[in-house]
This record gives sequence, structure tokens and C-alpha cells, in this order.
Amino acid sequence: MKTALLLTSSLLISLGLTACNPPEKDPNILYNDDHKDPIKKLEVDMPKGNMPYQHLFYVPVYSNIYGDEESTKVMLSATLSIRNTSLDNSLYVTRIDYYNTQGDYVRPYLNKSIELPPMGTLNYIVKKNDDTGGDGANFVVAIESEAQNVSPLIESIMVGTFSNKAFSFSSKGVIIEDSAKDGYFNSTKQ
Repeated sequence: MKTALLLTSSLLISLGLTACNPPEKDPNILYNDDHKDPIKKLEVDMPKGNMPYQHLFYVPVYSNIYGDEESTKVMLSATLSIRNTSLDNSLYVTRIDYYNTQGDYVRPYLNKSIELPPMGTLNYIVKKNDDTGGDGANFVVAIESEAQNVSPLIESIMVGTFSNKAFSFSSKGVIIEDSAKDGYFNSTKQ
């Protein structure tokens, strides 16, 4: 009886302690060094006025790929990586928008602009089980800077497993030269 009471008490205490601090499910927070959303940490108010550097980047990302006849859909986790390669100048990321295979807008990843300091990097994970983008998903990333000579590196890295093998591959972002891009920047000013 005493052992059962002790075991029950221990179980209740354990459940009480874990209920107070539930495990975080978002990999962007879970795997971050200080367990905070990396986007929220970088949020800033944008400097006033038009920036001399304004570019949109298209970044392909694959939520899944074809496996074989038995396992036709292999789910992938993906990381969007935005790197500031400048030693002197900050970059401002004003939009990160996610689109699906059909080209439909899925969701934004930013509520407010973020600042990447010189040589800074933002890595953001799309979970393996997030299939909202499909096999032809993509990001559109809007970058601005007060310096004209910046050259950001934007890519996606996909990781998956198939049978007993693990694999990874990456895709580089490309600049979108589109007449609609001006509206994209003008609609984001805060």
C-alpha cells in the first residue's frame, strides 16, 4: 500500500511539473539556442524612406518528392536560410511569403520587418509534416538595404529519409525581375 501511494504521488508530481512547462513543438523555437522564435528576435521598425536596394527573391522549396511505387510521397523538412554576406551593412527582410504548387498564397512568415546585421543569418524550418505547399512550394522573400552593394544569399535546404537512407539537397533563390515587384515593396512599408 505504501509503495502504491509513493508511486502515485511521484506520478502526480511528474505530471504536474510537465503540465506547467509543456514541451515546445515548433522546431524553430525548440532548436534555437535560447528557445525563442528567431524571427521575433530580429523584428524592427523600418527606417523611413525608400531603400536603394530592393529585390524580391524566389526560393523553391520541396515539401515532398517522389519515392517509388510503394512509397510515392517522401515527406521532407526544409530550412529557409537568409544570409547577409555584407561585412558592413544590415539587410531588412520585409516579407517572407509562402506559396503552394498551384501558385496560391499560403501564408506569411513575417508580421513585422526584421533586420539581419552584417554577416547575420536567419534559418527558418518548415516542418516535415507540413504539406501545405506541396512538391512545388516556394517562398518569395523581399530584401531591402540602405546600401546598394549588398549581395544576400538565400537558399532552401531539404532533408528527408527513404527506406534506410538519409539525403539532403539545396535550392538557391533567384531575383525576380517582375513589374509587380514595386507594389510588393510599397505595400509593406510600416
